[in-house]
Amino acid sequence: MSDKRPAPESAEASSAGTKPHRNLIVFDAECVVCSGFARFMAKHDRHAGYRFANAHSGSGKALYRRFGLDPELMETNIVIYQGRAYIKMASFTAAMRSLGWPWRALTVLDLLPRASADWLYDRIARNRYRFGRRTCPLPSQALKDRLID
Repeated sequence: MSDKRPAPESAEASSAGTKPHRNLIVFDAECVVCSGFARFMAKHDRHAGYRFANAHSGSGKALYRRFGLDPELMETNIVIYQGRAYIKMASFTAAMRSLGWPWRALTVLDLLPRASADWLYDRIARNRYRFGRRTCPLPSQALKDRLID
């Protein structure tokens, strides 16, 4: 993989003292965009075997800190795919790459210069609550079965 913009630390990732999850998505469960992404991944993830962590949970916050991110801002999903952590636009494209076709076609976003791709991601992330907030997140059964915390 060329420049896929991994998180600051891109080793085998684990949540506070638990066994590492090779494929994991940490997402803001209060954000309708982020939780929609998690539900989409749970529905379409037939081979990668993602587990999920709510960014507001102890494990989610620990992972944000581990990768040098502010656990209070939660301005990026963290996608850990094949043991490597990705943030910002690279988190989205890594997730799409793992799903295969036709979703893999969205990795065309990797062709954008890193600064442009991350600028776009940041605009969406900083305005994500304008799309709505979930005060009582109710994940789908497919997602609920794969939550780690």
